[in-house]
Amino acid sequence: MRDTEFIKIVIVDDHEVVRKGLSAYISVQDDIQIVGEASDGTQVLNLCQKVKPDVVLMDLVMPGMSGIEAVRELRLKAPEIKIIALTSFQEPDLVKEALREGAISYLLKNVSGEDLSTAIRSAMAGKPTLAPEVTIDLVMGEKKKESFEALTLREKEVLKLMVEGNSNPDIAEKLFISRSTARAHVSNILAKLGVTNRSKAVAFALRNKLVK
Repeated sequence: MRDTEFIKIVIVDDHEVVRKGLSAYISVQDDIQIVGEASDGTQVLNLCQKVKPDVVLMDLVMPGMSGIEAVRELRLKAPEIKIIALTSFQEPDLVKEALREGAISYLLKNVSGEDLSTAIRSAMAGKPTLAPEVTIDLVMGEKKKESFEALTLREKEVLKLMVEGNSNPDIAEKLFISRSTARAHVSNILAKLGVTNRSKAVAFALRNKLVK
């Protein structure tokens, strides 16, 4: 049983102005109480031992011990505490790592006060919350992987040569195929990746690290 009617919150961010802004959002809520603030991962671990919060709002990119490391350590030492990752970054890999290490939710710092308060209550109830932008990025990331995996081995070879700046005649020469075959491979790649020209295919491959 909880010994208080409040949801006890600790805010973790290396920027004081961010902590104060979050405090302003939360302080007007009747059922949520801020019991501490920390500016890095090491501080929050020590603070949580003292104040025993219900929920921690955790920035992920901080000097010293990162938010990801702090999430990992906090989950090991105090698994009952719910952790909401609250950051400016929405890269799918960072999202997945935070959730894998034990964060229940992932929100961006542009979240509204109302949505943040709702996410805190949901976390307390064991229900995850993902920022809409994060959800879209995760879905799109999976689609991108599927698009690349749909390419044949030969098409992947052709895409790599495209990224290296080779023209269709160059690709034909290097792969010992006809120019028409090279052109057909390029057309198939564009269709499967859902792009309209070579430049976009190359940008797509580089942005998503599809080729090495």
